[in-house]
Amino acid sequence: MKSDKKILIAFILNLLFSVFEFFGGAFTGSVAILSDAVHDMGDALSICVSYLLEKKSKKDADLKYTYGYTRYSLLGCTLTSVILLIGSVIVVVNAIEKFINPEPINYNGMIIFAIIGVIVNFVAVFFTRGGDSLNQKAVNLHMLEDVLGWVLVLIGAVVMRFTDFVYLDPIMSICLAVFIIINALKNLIEVADVFLEKAPKEIDIRELCSSLCELDGIIDVHHIHVRSFDGQINSASMHIVTDIDAHIAKEKVRSLLKERGIEHATIETETVDEECHDRNCILEFEVEQHHHNHNHKH
Repeated sequence: MKSDKKILIAFILNLLFSVFEFFGGAFTGSVAILSDAVHDMGDALSICVSYLLEKKSKKDADLKYTYGYTRYSLLGCTLTSVILLIGSVIVVVNAIEKFINPEPINYNGMIIFAIIGVIVNFVAVFFTRGGDSLNQKAVNLHMLEDVLGWVLVLIGAVVMRFTDFVYLDPIMSICLAVFIIINALKNLIEVADVFLEKAPKEIDIRELCSSLCELDGIIDVHHIHVRSFDGQINSASMHIVTDIDAHIAKEKVRSLLKERGIEHATIETETVDEECHDRNCILEFEVEQHHHNHNHKH
């Protein structure tokens, strides 16, 4: 199933459950359930925006966006992660208040709603699992947050029903919030790396250059740039010095790049006696040093 459809399913489930919580909170008179309904409604709205952005990211390149719309997906990831961070901070603040002023809790009501909450949100996690896009991963984390939250509520409600230890509720809330904050920050760091055009972490530039230089007919590689469009699709541009047919040389380079997870490549060929005016001297020095050390070992 496509990532945008998975996000749509997560949105529908989250929206329906938040409406269910509003009715449940009004019926039981539980302020805690009503507060969570507001939280889930906010989740549903952020997921809705993520869905629209994921859908837009699938559009092909045009005259306005010559690289395509793929990075709209990253905007969805950013929005969802920021909302997770804000929501987690609010949870921590409320938990601290509960420590200071503990309130009576309807344990039976908590147990019933927790069971329903675990089931509904587990279904949402199931549908959003295994996503490749950072946006879908953020939405999946959103759903996982809700599942873990309701599991903790269920366990806590059962324990508190028999022990009446009301402080367990805020303790669990803080633990969950810290878990979500750590993972949401990881998502934001990944998005920042893509926007700053940092080389993908799974690609070793020095090793890549050495491997390219070991190809028959490839004498030198320089002015190399590797980046990711959206955390999934990698691209590269480079100059290669070759003494064989340019078309054959390019095919060899493209084949090796695909093995390294680089689908899109812009390659400029140069002859041995041709001077390049665009050399990146620092990177060239690092690559040459690595290549020299690599050959010395052999």
